Order: sequence, then C-alpha cells, then structure tokens
Amino acid sequence: MTRIDPAKKTAATENMEESFRALCVSRPALPVIDIQGCYSTDPGERRRVAAQIRAACLDKGFLYVTGHRVAPALIEGIFEQARRFFGQPDAVKRMSDKVQSPANRGYERLGGQMLEKGARPDCKEGFYIGRDLGPTDPRVIAGRFNHGANVWPDQMPEFRSAAEGYFEAMGLLADVLIRALALALDLDEGFFDEFCHEASTNLRLLHYPPQAADADAATRGAGAHTDFGCITVLLQDDNGGLQVFDKTNGRWIHASPIPGAFVVNLGDLIERWTNGRFASTTHRVINASGRERYSVAFFYSGNPDHEVRCLPGCLGPGERPKYPPTTVEAHLRECYAATYGGL
Repeated sequence: MTRIDPAKKTAATENMEESFRALCVSRPALPVIDIQGCYSTDPGERRRVAAQIRAACLDKGFLYVTGHRVAPALIEGIFEQARRFFGQPDAVKRMSDKVQSPANRGYERLGGQMLEKGARPDCKEGFYIGRDLGPTDPRVIAGRFNHGANVWPDQMPEFRSAAEGYFEAMGLLADVLIRALALALDLDEGFFDEFCHEASTNLRLLHYPPQAADADAATRGAGAHTDFGCITVLLQDDNGGLQVFDKTNGRWIHASPIPGAFVVNLGDLIERWTNGRFASTTHRVINASGRERYSVAFFYSGNPDHEVRCLPGCLGPGERPKYPPTTVEAHLRECYAATYGGL
C-alpha cells in the first residue's frame, strides 16, 4: 500500500482531507458484477464479463463481485477465527508477533502500520499469512523477500486450517479475475499466466476497534493509500467503514458491504503495467460504526521475478511510459520500506 506523500499533493488530494465524512449514497456507488460468466466454457460469456470489468477499471478501479463460487462456510470460518484471535489478550497475540518472522508473517500490533503521512498510526491490528515455505526451499535459503514459513497461533489449532482453506480459495478466485483482466485489456486470456506462476500472495486478517465519536480527522482505521500489488480481493463484515476516493467529484464515497459480495480493487502494479490507464484508487477505512470491525484482504502481487513494463497497447500516439520497468519483488520492497519506514 502506498502512502500519500505531502510533497506530491494535488488540489484533489487536499480536498480529501477537508472532508472527514464520506458521501452517503442510497445505492452502491461502485459497480456490482456477477462473474459467473468467467467460469463459462463460452468465450463470449467470458468476454461479456470482462467488458464490465473493463468499464469499472476505467472508472474508479473498484468493484463488487458476486457469483464467485467461494463457499459460504469458508467465509464464516475465517471470520470466526479472526474474531477469536483478535479477542485474546495482547500478551497472547504477541506470541505470534511478526517481528519474529523474516518473511513478515504473523501478528501485527495495533498501530503497527502508518499508511498515510500526516495521520496517526493506523487504528487496526492484523495477522499476515502467505505461501508456507519450509527452511529447505531454495527461495528461503536464498533469503528472497517475504519468502518463508507462516507463523501460527499454537493456542488456536483451528485457525490454521480455516486460514489455509480460505487462502487457497482466494488464489483460485484471483486467477479467474486475472484472466478476465487480460481480456479487459484486449489481451490474450492467458497473457498473465507467467506472471501468475508461483505468485506472491498475502492474506491479511484485520481488526478495527471502534473509533471514538470525538476522534479528529487525523485518526484512521487505515490511512489513505493505494494497494501495492496487482489486485486485492476484500471480504468485509457488515459494519462498513471502507471509503473510496472519487476523483471525479473530489469526495469520499462509502463502499458499503453487500452480502455475498467481495470488493475487488486494482493495485499499483497494474497501474504501472497499463501506464495509468487502469489506475489504482486511493481508499481508507474509518470505523465509525461503534462496533468491532473485521475484514480479510487477499493481496495478489504475482511472480516476484516477473518484469513489469508498460504494455504497448496502453500507449497512445506519441505517448511515453510514465514508469520505468521494474520487477514485482523490487516494487514490493520499495512499498514496504515506504509504509513501515516511518514507525
């Protein structure tokens, strides 16, 4: 996730800070797309859904997806384990602290991240899970960034099975969405297959305590930011709090929970790849519900060695790439350093 740098503020960015309250709307302000057609054997059905995804990516880069085939039992199970884990005393949670993990896995304390410069540390706590790699894996031996074993809370044996089941389901869903994204960019459906091979993925369970009614505008559950990777698939509970910045009118809008739907948004990697055509969108969390808020975010970043350079089809006449080529790993290292360097 990329923080908002005051040195790079625009008039639109300043407008974001003038209004602590988001714009309330009577219907979903983001498109709701049934992706059942992505599973069809009919190429025309898959292209039909991809066209809807393209329209959403060209607009705000945020959408809801339904028809995703993720079992309700997996969703209920991961929420149950999140509530149980975060409900434990701090001393117990810190037995799984990610400071003990060279791969950034495990528990992150309340206020352990600051996504927005000028705001306070985020009013949230989290638990990181990734691809579980043992000490003999060549990538672990080589000390590759964020490669290693998961950290599991020994006092909760059910936690691991619930998390691993959900993690696997999210990987399958992300693969479907990435193929649809290729079609949305008028590319071959398998264009991103090498990028998806042994992809870097991260599951993050999140808990947002209720924010005080008199909290000032510098208090955030999660500060204004864009996400690091290619796409994010977010599961929300029913308490709300996610807000998306609409550049068209310079206002925050609520991305209110929709039962049975995931929120999907674009990250910085896809913005680099498309030269800004599919842009990552600034968003934040403010938990004004008065209740404990839980969410589960799945971040899909792709193969660490894959090169990301501007797609030729995303350059207009005489247009030059806005971003230099990079690799997924180099990009992630940069983002982590920016996010955690100020704490």
